Amino acid sequence: MALRVKDVCFERWELVVRGGKGDKDRVTMLPHTVEPRLQEHLHRVRLLHERDLAAGAGWVELPRALGGKYANAGREWPWQWVFPATRQYRDARTGETRRHHFHETALQRAVRAAVLAARLNQRASSHSLRHSFATRLLEMGYDIRTIQELLGHRSVATTMIYAHILNRGGFGVRSPLDASR
Repeated sequence: MALRVKDVCFERWELVVRGGKGDKDRVTMLPHTVEPRLQEHLHRVRLLHERDLAAGAGWVELPRALGGKYANAGREWPWQWVFPATRQYRDARTGETRRHHFHETALQRAVRAAVLAARLNQRASSHSLRHSFATRLLEMGYDIRTIQELLGHRSVATTMIYAHILNRGGFGVRSPLDASR
């Protein structure tokens, strides 16, 4: 949820995920199919940011000491959240009127509602999407090292956990009779 505008790159079709699982930064792909909706979303977010600026607000929290180094960066478009919160708050230390990013519990509630509406028989959470991503890449034939890099695993052994999911009886081999399906 803490994705910043500057970390979305349509030219390279990449997302930079900062401070993700294990507090690591990683680069992953930006699917082409999301471009129209994401561009439209970013346009609405930019309008919100411009309204905030016009009202004397528009600040976001910056990582570590960047606020001291670049005094106005917290109001600049590249540093804004891709998924801003609906409400603003006044920072007690600086007095700035800021927006935080959309809170992860709101996403968790939405995923939970979707799981219930889909009547899934298994437990699922937003983290399940990470597992589904890795499993699907394996099913598509991508090599384990590429998946390791995308997930940000330090060890390929961690990524290999996903390989067991592909074993569907018969050592994961598809029957020739099923090849036409």
